[in-house]
Amino acid sequence: MDLFVIIALLVIVSAFYSYLNARYIKLPGTIGIVTIAIAVSIITITVDRLDPGIARYLTVLAKNINFSGTVLNIMLGFLLFSGSFSLNTKRLKKEMRPVFVLSTIGVILSTAVFGGLFYGITLMFHIHIPLVYCFLFGALISPTDPVAVGAIIKNSKLPVNLETIISGESLFNDGIGLVLFITILEFTESGDDHLDFIKTALLFVREVFGGIMLGLLFGFIAFRLMKTITDFQTIVLVSLALVMSISVVSSYMHFSIPLAVVSAGLFAGNRSINIDNNEHSHQALEKFWQLIDEMLNTILFVMIGFQMINLPYLENYWLIGGIGIVIILVSRWFSILIPLTFFRKIVNINFKNINILTWAGLRGGISIALALSLPASPYRHIILAGSYFIVIFSVVIQGLTLNRVINASVPAEK
Repeated sequence: MDLFVIIALLVIVSAFYSYLNARYIKLPGTIGIVTIAIAVSIITITVDRLDPGIARYLTVLAKNINFSGTVLNIMLGFLLFSGSFSLNTKRLKKEMRPVFVLSTIGVILSTAVFGGLFYGITLMFHIHIPLVYCFLFGALISPTDPVAVGAIIKNSKLPVNLETIISGESLFNDGIGLVLFITILEFTESGDDHLDFIKTALLFVREVFGGIMLGLLFGFIAFRLMKTITDFQTIVLVSLALVMSISVVSSYMHFSIPLAVVSAGLFAGNRSINIDNNEHSHQALEKFWQLIDEMLNTILFVMIGFQMINLPYLENYWLIGGIGIVIILVSRWFSILIPLTFFRKIVNINFKNINILTWAGLRGGISIALALSLPASPYRHIILAGSYFIVIFSVVIQGLTLNRVINASVPAEK
């Protein structure tokens, strides 16, 4: 299928879903889109089995979308830049210690707890998955998704400090999660009995610190360029070029694209590009990127729905999905409780907020993209199916009930 046709169909379907939600269903934007996309995908799968000709265009479109490459290499950079550009950096600096702990130690703990529990519980149901693949599953599903988090919490009643912690954590934890994912994936492919810790350390330094330094450098250059002009069209083009150039250079040099883009967005967003009091370029640029964020979010979650059509049939779909949902919530809870217990002075989070932080830790398209990037193995479809169930539950169920959890927890602090 021609690239333009794929893009056109995605935009048309996204606009149709968005209209249906806004006109009739009236759920919060992201939740409504995901709900419609899931319903259409289930209908498409059913119709395709009865008469393949009727659902031909949707099934062909789903099979022609390179979801993993599109999300990780193209869309993610724009979405993360939008989120980091509009983030309140003063609040982030104030909550930087809990953000750092949760985005590093928290992700590692969640990966370990999830992998161990998933291995043990699946054995009880006679589903045999090697322990290393369980940890691989944990590595790709443990980091909270900045796209899903940003889309949901902006309509929530989260206290300001918790909103900043959750947003900041979701922007930064991809570096650790990606290093864990790549390291464990190499271990599964090599079949070695031990990890090369020097190689892992070098990978971490290159991915994380290389990405941060590149983002700060490119962010500084782009900021200085935008600061010297008043033409808004050119300012927008410079910001677009910033994201694209970071994505290209990071891919070539094997740096972390998420961390590079987030660093650039935080640097540029923290400083006004307005030349004088009569110029409102910075505010207009924020609105432009918010619009880009909302449109790409819609397309991303429509794509998630389409990818369900490609899933092969597994007898234990529901069982694997249910197990994964329960374990990821337990893992998230422990990944907050343990740092809070041992690093209380650093984290500075009230124990009564653990339930809110657990329920607000949403997963999204990045986890599915990583699962789709897994090489062929007997366990790939199990991990992919589990990821879909967790992401759908996370966005729809956790997203719809987040305010109830907040209302139940926040009064206890008074």
